[in-house]
This record gives sequence, C-alpha cells and structure tokens, in this order.
Amino acid sequence: MRIGIDLGGTKIEGIALAPDGRELARRRIPSPTRTGYDAVLAAITGLVAWLEAETGQRGTVGIGMPGAISPATGLVKNANSTCLIGHPLDHDLARLLGRPVRLENDANCFALSEATDGAGAGAEVVFGVILGTGVGGGLVVHGRCLRGATAIAGEWGHNPLPWPADGERPGPACYCGKHGCIETFLSGPGLARDHGGTAEADAIAAAALAGDAAARTTLDRWFDRLARSLATVINLVDPDVVVLGGGLSNLAGTYEELPARLPRHVFSDAVATRIARARHGDSSGVRGAAWLWPS
Repeated sequence: MRIGIDLGGTKIEGIALAPDGRELARRRIPSPTRTGYDAVLAAITGLVAWLEAETGQRGTVGIGMPGAISPATGLVKNANSTCLIGHPLDHDLARLLGRPVRLENDANCFALSEATDGAGAGAEVVFGVILGTGVGGGLVVHGRCLRGATAIAGEWGHNPLPWPADGERPGPACYCGKHGCIETFLSGPGLARDHGGTAEADAIAAAALAGDAAARTTLDRWFDRLARSLATVINLVDPDVVVLGGGLSNLAGTYEELPARLPRHVFSDAVATRIARARHGDSSGVRGAAWLWPS
C-alpha cells in the first residue's frame, strides 16, 4: 500500500492507494502550519496512523510539500509555509513514523500523478503546470521527477515574461524580489490585477463569455501571455504533453486558445506538444505523493 500526504497551508490531505492505484482511504484535516513545526509533525503522523488503521495495512509514505529539501543543507527551503523552513522535515518524519519517507515539491507531485495514471500517462516527458494563487511546475521524465541539482527544476513561474511588450515592462513586483516574473502575470491575483482588481479570475472569464468587451480583452492578454510562457518551456524541454492544473486551468477557452497560439512562439515548424487538462483535478497532488514510491 502507498500512502500520500499533501501538506498545504490551509489543509493536509492523506490518501491510501492499492498497488493498482485504487483509492482505499482518504482524509483531509486543517493544516496547523500557523501553529508551528511540531504541530505539523504531529498532524502528519496522526494522519498516517488513521489511514493505516482505516485500511488495516502498513504503507510507504510520500509527502508533497511547499518548497523543497535543499540538497546543500538537508533543510527545507523556499516554502511559503514558513514554519517549515530550516528544518530537516524528511529526517524528523522518518524518525516519528519508523520508516523512510520521500518528500517532493507539491508541483512535482502533481506532475508525477498525471504522468503515472492521469492525462500524461504513457508519455515520456510530461510538464505539469499549476495555475492558481501562484504559478508552479514540475517535470517528469520516463516516470520519474526531474528535481535538478538544487531542487528547483520546473520553477518556470520565476522566469521573466517572454517577449514583453512595452506596457509589460518592467512588470509587477514579485515576492521573490524581482519584477515581471511569469507568476505575476499568470496567477489568479495577477489576472485580477490586470483587470483593475475589480473581479476574481472566474468572474472575469464568466463576463468574457457573456460578451463583456473589457473582460474579453483581459482574458485575451492572459491567453497570449500563457502561450508565450509555455512556448519557452516547449523550446527548452520539448515535452510530449503539458498538463494544466489549478483553478485557472478551468478557464473557458483554454484548451482551444493555447494550441492556436503556441505556433507563433515555438521554435519549430510544428507543435507536437499536447495541452491537456489534469485528469485527477485537485487530487493529483496527494496521489502523486503516494506514487513517489515505486512498486
């Protein structure tokens, strides 16, 4: 049995999967990241104990987390749940659970889930994209997460927006300290800001569908920026499929607009990369954490 844990800022979700991927048990609890590191450890170990009691089986444990374990220090870095930063999360959980655990960035877990038995199943190279409050990405090659030398592979959201127009420079300030990052344009808050800050992303999309010209113009800019940004990923990696997840992946028109716009920017005579909606939706992260352990 495989156990997956999705550690988020507002919730922690756990799932138990049979060897063939069938769901055996699932539970979601509030995340205590605001309470502190020790509370997070207790919550995860308690959730694993519940899943094993519910199924009557002991399982391997994989965990999807914000940020990553630094190869240089062995400590958590780049996590927006700041109570995790600077701690040896993998070692502490292994000690408490009495077994080795595998940790991976949550976007990598999303990509692994979709590459294993989701929209990218059977593909050799899968790039998973999360479009939500932030913009994340993960790369899976031959069924394995590609982490990179410093565990930042797939962080396309903190590259500059490609081929910027005059009105897009220098771009909005990003929390990383730079201006004009892809995330500042393509995230939900970025889309809302581009529309004047008067509506959320789903409301903008609904207004565009209803014929609102201003909303349609805003959404058109968003599709163009998304196509430009993904084109640089395709130029660099040439994946078989790009799988989109997160709330903004459901915006109407996405899967018609992107294939039509990509050829303008991809450095090739044809674009073979398929653009697909995530099959497992918001369950992909926790499923991917479980799949961190091979059979």
